[in-house]
Formats: sequence, C-alpha cells, structure tokens
Amino acid sequence: MEGPTGKNSKDTILEAATRMAQAHGYGGLNLRALADQVGIKAASLYHHFPSKADLATAVARRYWEDASAGLDAITAKTSDPAERLRKFPGTFRTALENDNRICLCSFMTAEFDDLPDIVKKEIESFNEVNIAWLGKTLVEAGVASARDAKKRAHAIFAAVAGAQLMARGRGDIKLYDTLIRAYQASGLIPA
Repeated sequence: MEGPTGKNSKDTILEAATRMAQAHGYGGLNLRALADQVGIKAASLYHHFPSKADLATAVARRYWEDASAGLDAITAKTSDPAERLRKFPGTFRTALENDNRICLCSFMTAEFDDLPDIVKKEIESFNEVNIAWLGKTLVEAGVASARDAKKRAHAIFAAVAGAQLMARGRGDIKLYDTLIRAYQASGLIPA
C-alpha cells in the first residue's frame, strides 16, 4: 500500500524508525511512539514487523545497505582513491547535519550487549562494509600495504565515528570538522 508520498507503509516505517534509532538508539526505539509518528495503529506496525528486534534488524540492514551503496557511489564518481578517502568523513557528517543525529550503527554498537543477536549481525555488517571499503581504498591510494590496510581502516573508522560522537555530545558540527582536519594533519586520513 502506498501513501500520499508514493512510499509504501513499510518504507515510511523504516525511515521513521531510522530517525528514531539515530536519536535514541535501540533502547529508545518505541513501537507505539513510532506508530503514532507515522500515523498508523500499533497493530499495523506489528503486521510489518512482528517484534522490536525484527524492526531493528530491518532498519540496521537497510542502513548498512544504503551506506554500502553510498561508498560505491563515491568510488564510481571519484577516480582518485586519496580523494575518496578524504570524502569518507562526509558520510558520517551527514547524520550530524540531520538534527544532530549520530550514525545508527555507532549508536547501536554502544548498546551491543543488549541487542538481539539478529540485530548484532546487521551492525557488524555495517562495520565490515566500511572497514573493507576503507582498506581497499587505502591500498589503491598507496598509503597502506595490503598487510596493514585493515589495521589502518579500523583506525580511520574508529576516529571518524569518535569525532561524530564528540560533536553530537556537544551539539557542535564544527567540532567534527576540526577533529577531521586534525586527523588529516596527523596523516591518519589523507589531506
């Protein structure tokens, strides 16, 4: 069933649930509040997603699939691998630009011990997609050997996610930009 925007109910629910999870994490993913937000009855929400775990799994899967597609788009549009690495922090900055939200998977990683296993799997997929892309791009840019690329990819990923967390905690996107420039000045991310 499509709504007035041409989106089907499931897409509308997933979009709203993503925004909610980016702001409040898995623990703050309230199905009744979500149903109210999208203008449906809770029973209709349960028709699409029988449990909170099912909803969070679908949200996290879509999130990492979208992130993967975004990284593929950067690769397709940017031939210089060093320039692709410079663009990577922008993928995390976008969440901050959207009402000071944080990467959904970063938020859920902080709650990892409390997540159902099926949600953990999707969060791990997000991390793996980013690490693999960074590692491959580091090798292509000639700034890391194939042997060291994964370690450096982990460092970049952790640094960028940490910068996002610090900026969100202060409500200051300029802090994010300052930290990214510091990573570039230190050589962690190509300048």
